[in-house]
Amino acid sequence: MLRLSIVIPTLDAASTLGPVLAALEETASAALAHELIVVDGGSKDGTRALARAARAEVLASAPSRGGQLALGGAGARGEWLLFLHADTRLAPGWTGAVARFIADPANRERAAVFRLALDDASAAARRVERFVAWRTRVLGLPYGDQALLIARAFYDRLGGFKALPLMEDVDLVRRIGKRRLVLLEARAVTSAARYRRGGWLLRPLRNLACLTLYYLGLPPRLIERLYA
Repeated sequence: MLRLSIVIPTLDAASTLGPVLAALEETASAALAHELIVVDGGSKDGTRALARAARAEVLASAPSRGGQLALGGAGARGEWLLFLHADTRLAPGWTGAVARFIADPANRERAAVFRLALDDASAAARRVERFVAWRTRVLGLPYGDQALLIARAFYDRLGGFKALPLMEDVDLVRRIGKRRLVLLEARAVTSAARYRRGGWLLRPLRNLACLTLYYLGLPPRLIERLYA
């Protein structure tokens, strides 16, 4: 069996996907055997061409990140799964952190996420990063832009990603549980474009409002309308 499967959901991601795929080339020097699966939700730009150039298996899906992640996870052959967003680039040295995590037999019943870093030099970006680190450490609530590393057998026992239009990451993390989450000493560098568009304060507040509605039981399809 392959050691690692990397699953990336995409939708018109050509502007960000190139550096994300380039960072995965570190697996060659680390001798980390892997497969790359890109699950595309109907891109009209060059996303699929970029993925094929990187020797990825490209799967077609309806545009729903939860559904795309579920499809990629179902088709993956690796002993370990790494779920990664199309605008999240793993920083140099990430393979060492991953290799150390999967080498520990105790981690077969745990999952790992990366430390969030935003590709923006502003003080506001550093504040968001500190908040995310606190939320991850204290509340056990990382989001999908921190990536997720999990053993295939553990993922299957948990039921994997659900085909949700939103909150698919929170849904799975809640089933994993705070005590079974590990924060790796490696960074996931994520695009700050949505913060620059939505506001460094308003965007986190909107995310918090959506999270609160989810915990109150509002269906994700309704939360998606507010999020959009």
